[in-house]
Amino acid sequence: MARWLAWTATVTLLAATAGCGDDFEPPAAPDRGVIGLAMPTKASTRWIGDGENMVKQFELLGYRTTMQYADDDVQRQVDQIDDMVGAKVKALVVGAIDGTALKSVLGKAAQAGIPVIAYDRLIRDTGDVAYYATFDNFKVGVEQAGAIVDGLELRTARGPFNLELFAGSPDDNNATFFFNGAMSVLKPYLSAGKLVVRSGETKFAEVATMRWDGAVAQKRMARLLRSDYGNARVDAVLSPYDGISRGILTALEEAGYGARGRALPVLTGQDAELESVKLIAAGRQTETVYKDTRELAKVAVQMTNAVLTGEEPLVNDTEQYHNGVEAVPTFLLQPVNVDRSNYKRVLVDGGYYTADQIAAS
Repeated sequence: MARWLAWTATVTLLAATAGCGDDFEPPAAPDRGVIGLAMPTKASTRWIGDGENMVKQFELLGYRTTMQYADDDVQRQVDQIDDMVGAKVKALVVGAIDGTALKSVLGKAAQAGIPVIAYDRLIRDTGDVAYYATFDNFKVGVEQAGAIVDGLELRTARGPFNLELFAGSPDDNNATFFFNGAMSVLKPYLSAGKLVVRSGETKFAEVATMRWDGAVAQKRMARLLRSDYGNARVDAVLSPYDGISRGILTALEEAGYGARGRALPVLTGQDAELESVKLIAAGRQTETVYKDTRELAKVAVQMTNAVLTGEEPLVNDTEQYHNGVEAVPTFLLQPVNVDRSNYKRVLVDGGYYTADQIAAS
């Protein structure tokens, strides 16, 4: 209990100081060395925020940072991590592009005594990951599917309703958790015939979207509309991520949905990206799953600091995230469903966005 209270107090201090004005000067902290931050891409705004939040919080604890974005280029990320190992960083925090591609370079990190924290994406096929910080990814899928159940009123409506499925990148371990969570909710309705996938594409490999690319999703949605729908309508689309959702929405609107009396389908998402929150406010995207990455950054920073100071990081899952070599000790945070009814309370009142940001065109 004492360790939990101390950890909570530190997190509270980080949150309070990170939000202060420019006139705030935190007390000087000793130079504890450099932390390497390897992030996957700047194409999604959430990863930019993740990196910036960790930099601020590491600096408050006296660490310097070196942060690299790999632009979804796997080899570039490998090379960046290799350079950080060569520079003898104290620890590595890695948001992996391909969770299976880092075994060799993390082996070098282990030989150099550099601990590795996996950040939001599990790194697979290696015993050289110390800890994992993420959200309850299975629950993310459950929340997305729940939005479809509620939006179509499946508990009471007779149906059938037409559904199409999209999943995330096949090289990201999280994508299968999201998909499996969603299917755990949707399968009974599919089995009963209340939901119908007209394309017949229901397996993860068939519906996965490489690199979470919205343009890839847009092309697939357009193909499905041409080949499988004709005069039939899509009633719901399971999308795992806001960038994919926006691509799907573009294809739908180009096919006439949202105009001429043809209602848009229920459309899910994830990450509460600003452009998608605007779409939710406008009634064009149904929901997104909000993951407060400010909190995730705090957890990753505290994990790293604990490892480097000889403490035991707090975890709340030691079984669910097996990476093919071992179960990686994990701290799971809880995602929150956000839709038109609560986005102001959750995102604006919670300080994630301002009302002006959401209202801006």
